[in-house]
Amino acid sequence: MALSKDDPRSIGGYKLVDRLGSGGMGVVYLGRSRSGREVAVKVVHAQYAEDQVFRARFRREITAVRRVSGAFTAPVMDADPEAARPWMVTQYVPGPSLADRIRTHGPLGGTELRRLALGLVEALRDIHHAGVVHRDLKPANVLMAQDGPRVIDFGISRAAENQTLTGTGELFGTPPFMSPEQFQDPRSVGPASDVFSLAALLVYAVTGRGPFDADSPYLTAYRVMNEDPVLDGVEQPLREIVAHCLAKEPVGRPELGELAQLLTALPEPAPDDVPTITLKGGPSTARAANAAVARNGRWRRLRPASAATAGVLALGLTVYLTLGQWDGDEGTANGTGVRQSAGPSPSASPSPRWKPVSSGWQPWQTTLYEPAARGIQKTVDRTETEVRSICTTDDDSVYCAGEGALPVRIDATTGETVWRAVPVLSVEATDGDMFVIGVRDGAVLVLERNHGGDGQANVVSLDAETGKRLWTHSADLAGITGLLSGDLILTVDEGGQSVTARAPRTGIKRWTGQLPADHSCAFLKRDGEPYMFCEPTSGTASVLLVFDLDDGTSRRVTSLPDGLPTGTHDGQMVFVDRRSDGTGTALKDMIYTHVAVFDPDAGSGKTVQFRDEHRGTATLVDGTLYFVESNGGVTAVSPETGKQLWTTQTTAEGLGEPVLDEGGRTLYLASGSARVVALDARTGKELWQTKPRVSVPHLGPYSYNVLLNDGALIISTHEATVFTLDPSRPHMKAVPAVSPS
Repeated sequence: MALSKDDPRSIGGYKLVDRLGSGGMGVVYLGRSRSGREVAVKVVHAQYAEDQVFRARFRREITAVRRVSGAFTAPVMDADPEAARPWMVTQYVPGPSLADRIRTHGPLGGTELRRLALGLVEALRDIHHAGVVHRDLKPANVLMAQDGPRVIDFGISRAAENQTLTGTGELFGTPPFMSPEQFQDPRSVGPASDVFSLAALLVYAVTGRGPFDADSPYLTAYRVMNEDPVLDGVEQPLREIVAHCLAKEPVGRPELGELAQLLTALPEPAPDDVPTITLKGGPSTARAANAAVARNGRWRRLRPASAATAGVLALGLTVYLTLGQWDGDEGTANGTGVRQSAGPSPSASPSPRWKPVSSGWQPWQTTLYEPAARGIQKTVDRTETEVRSICTTDDDSVYCAGEGALPVRIDATTGETVWRAVPVLSVEATDGDMFVIGVRDGAVLVLERNHGGDGQANVVSLDAETGKRLWTHSADLAGITGLLSGDLILTVDEGGQSVTARAPRTGIKRWTGQLPADHSCAFLKRDGEPYMFCEPTSGTASVLLVFDLDDGTSRRVTSLPDGLPTGTHDGQMVFVDRRSDGTGTALKDMIYTHVAVFDPDAGSGKTVQFRDEHRGTATLVDGTLYFVESNGGVTAVSPETGKQLWTTQTTAEGLGEPVLDEGGRTLYLASGSARVVALDARTGKELWQTKPRVSVPHLGPYSYNVLLNDGALIISTHEATVFTLDPSRPHMKAVPAVSPS
């Protein structure tokens, strides 16, 4: 993530070049020393810098990390806990977190699992040898470097002899990977707690889920303290080893030396494989390991739930959640290595937030000018000029067209350009354009316009499979789109005085409806029923036309609320109104003062004044009104009450219309630089933000929109670029689209 205008450019003589992520304590930057060496720079949040208790914890973190050294940890290189904003510099580890590794490639097995397990044991031995307990060993805090794992982030670690800074009831850790004693008495936590966490992490590495997964931190904590671990999918000998480590009582777990011996029973690498991570003390045989398990199998039966257990959960987790440690299915920054993609919690597989992408999907990026397998194979490349493009999705395909760009079908899985259509008009010139209306009955409906000379416009139907033209009819040059409603395509006729409905695949005319004179009309959609909002070009009032899809007759509604319609929900139209003195339209962002919910059937509604004025572009999405400002601000408002639900400030300027995912949990927006931002739809919290995808940000009157397709996101830009993202792994490196065979 690029640095924002509010980020510092240097800290302690280290030049900051990128933002790796943000966590509970602060922000992590990629920095460079004066010699050019890459480092990770952790800077405390400004609001915490004045908190003396928090500053003491940060000072303790630095002390703890400086005492730890070893092949499988990231050493501290520099620090200043007394700075206005305390900071710490650690080794930069180029590699994904274990969480990202599992999300990208699935569970581990074989020698890869062995290297991870033995490497983590050695890392913990080094950490414990320094008198430190990590207390937050989880997939996001393990980096998968080429030469073995690295344990990072001692932000909540505690020197074993230090008993003063952790007050009663303060819980630190991540519930799916916390030990029972972390919930019961955090001050008594010792090295055995890290052994428990390591076992939970290994279960996740093998199965993609934790042994105590639940939908909430409260239920997770209850399972950790009172229920058997779920070890389905964990094969022997690892199954018996982790079960031993997940004993409820610390005394029932093996020490690290014993655990190292047990884990040598895991498969050894082949001679040509990456060298295994060897531990001090040498190897042992599988027979010896199994004997050790049998000899030391001190199993502890689970305690029944009690009032004391409930009290521990209520006290500890209340503080824990207040501190914002539980991230549920939110992503985190790894704090030391490469930027981590936000996505599902390491404890959930699959996460309820992110829908899995289709099989074979890859993070492709292409342009509207790539060679096509069928139709016009090559065309004039205008990627150096601004090319507005509009795309839509249907099944496993993306259909796009734009200014000077012919319609194409792109495979949504691979990015291959399947076909490029032959135009009726000359639209490849700078005064021509084509826009995709939608796909229905195996036909792609496109509006093509040529503004040269007297100008001309057509609505064209293309076969979705081949790209061949099915039919063409003239359309209004001033219209910018049409509307698919039911089994009909509606377009404004030439001259702008009527609207015609046709069958999408055959072009057979079903009916023609008249439009009011001296009005400019635009299509809107009301829960599948078409209507048009017609604004006057002279002194008359605005009119709402509601069409009957059977015969084209229309009903006029004239007593409309002030303002402009933003959409419909549950049969109600929502209007927003700007400042009455005219100043609301004089700025880059419109200023809105009122919202009205209107029933077009009854011809009546309710208008509410906002408590505070809202700026930006107004959009209604699934019953919530969103105001998106040009500076990256996003505000959610209830249209029924006018009450602000939340507001957030992103660093992505020029955001387009928000799009809600199928589950209603995540809001996606794309910026003028083709950054994509994901927000929690309930709280407005930013989940992640991608890097720009265009060389020059778009500053024009339109913005990018996000499309949803089988778990993936698809975005088109003004540089005629189209790319896709997996929202659970948004920072995956883009790959070129598949070329036609």
